[in-house]
Amino acid sequence: MIAPTKVYESVPTLSPDEAGDLVVKGIIERPSRIATRLGTFASVVNALAPKAYEVVMNTAFELFPDSAAAQGKQGSSEPHRPSDEQIAFASLMRGVHW
Repeated sequence: MIAPTKVYESVPTLSPDEAGDLVVKGIIERPSRIATRLGTFASVVNALAPKAYEVVMNTAFELFPDSAAAQGKQGSSEPHRPSDEQIAFASLMRGVHW
């Protein structure tokens, strides 16, 4: 699902097995909520320091522009190479798909 966005080629995202494990856990255990550790941490930060959470999320929004596909363009002649800042930010936020 993230293949059209070239920036994800250098980003550590959840593997299909990890994502599948979360789905299986939801089906078998039926918890009231399913989230990665980072997702749970983000919820706590949002509850305790909503302004800090807003700054981090806004930074992510500004750092990762829409892909050509999201902009309604067919392909791109130049593949997007992620910047060092994008790679660092995504590595810190493993499991969050920008």
